Amino acid sequence: MKRYLITVNQTQYEVEVVEIKAGAAKATETINAAPRLKPYISSSNLKENKAPLKGNKVTAIMPGSVIKVFVSPGDVVKKGQKLLVFEAMKMENDLTSPIDGVVSEVKTSEGAVISAGEVLIIIE
Repeated sequence: MKRYLITVNQTQYEVEVVEIKAGAAKATETINAAPRLKPYISSSNLKENKAPLKGNKVTAIMPGSVIKVFVSPGDVVKKGQKLLVFEAMKMENDLTSPIDGVVSEVKTSEGAVISAGEVLIIIE
C-alpha cells in the first residue's frame, strides 16, 4: 500500500492506494459511495494564530521538513536570495525571497515539518 498527499481545489487529502498486480484475484466488494475524506491538517496549522498577517507571506510550496534557515527577523533580503532549504520527496529544495525587503517574522525552525501553503517567513 502506498500513501500519497493529493491537493484538490486547494484542500489537501492524504490517500492510501493499493497496487493490484497482474494475475492477482480481483476485489469482490463493490463500493456504492466513496467515504468522505478529511482534509490533511498539520499540527503547526492548528497552532497558527488566525489573526491576519501583515507583509508578504512566503509559504511552503509542498510538504516536507526544514533543513536549514538562513534568515532571522530584521535581516535585509533581496529578491531571489535563499531563505531556507527544505527536504521534500528525498530532494533538497531552496525557498527564495520573492521580493526585496526586511524579514519581520520567521514562523518555522530547522527540523520542523511543514505542509503545503503553510506561512514560513514574512517579509515587509
